[in-house]
Amino acid sequence: MQDLMESDAKATLGELATRVRAWRARRGMTRKQLAGDSGLSERFLADVEGGKGNVSINSLDAVATALNITILELLQDAPRPALARTQALLGGLDDSQLDQAYTLLAGAFGQHEAHGRERRIALLGLRGAGKSTLGAQLASHCGVPFVELDREIEREAGTSMNEILLLHGQAGYRRYERRALLRIAQDHGDGVVMTTGGSIVSERETFDLLQSRFYCVWLKASPEEHMSRVVAQGDMRPFDATRGERGEIAKGAMGEAMEDLRRILASRESLYARADVVVDTAARTVRQSFKDLERAVPLEKL
Repeated sequence: MQDLMESDAKATLGELATRVRAWRARRGMTRKQLAGDSGLSERFLADVEGGKGNVSINSLDAVATALNITILELLQDAPRPALARTQALLGGLDDSQLDQAYTLLAGAFGQHEAHGRERRIALLGLRGAGKSTLGAQLASHCGVPFVELDREIEREAGTSMNEILLLHGQAGYRRYERRALLRIAQDHGDGVVMTTGGSIVSERETFDLLQSRFYCVWLKASPEEHMSRVVAQGDMRPFDATRGERGEIAKGAMGEAMEDLRRILASRESLYARADVVVDTAARTVRQSFKDLERAVPLEKL
């Protein structure tokens, strides 16, 4: 694992070196000029452009300012001219308008119809929405495989979720998540039912990828129902932040956990609503919810 981390770090420094050299060349600046404008030493810049040593955020910001770009422009791939114009146009839109623009572009260029996405069902929602229970039933009913994205991410990385986050952080986790999504879509052209993590909608690039290849269903429920179902399953994670020193659940923990759950749901509600269809499981039995789900999706029995 240590070798893998060192390899990733070396690749990152190498990519940064390439970008600094490219931007300096684009600006027609010598290394001496960049050093003078940024307040950094030529020796330090030589190390940066050679892919050596650690670089602080402040140093990167100084380099970017001297090159008359933002630090984000320095760290991200330079867009193609046509793409840059499109991004400039989209940059002036609010979230609602961006969702409309995405739908229009996807429809105009066939992204939503590509690769038989309507036979690949992705279930969205918070813990306790019934994704695993209803997803397994739907897959069995339609005669297609049932997969859990979290398990496929672990398979992609060759280790557990906790280890992925520990070794690679959120950025690394999202990279494995996107790889797993692409593999599942490629391997299951004839149909699949997949559960997703509750936070997948918060990552725009990943959510766009999901929507382009899967028919998305938001399994909706009230915060109270989410909580009661999670507790009934023996999942105590909502109370982790309120546990005492000896691991006991602190007084008032239920109220705090409910407030956290309400905040999370409120922050994601507009994102979940971008799904192709919403199935409300509030005050519904598992049997009733399954019938609602069956009617809502275009997947038919094989």
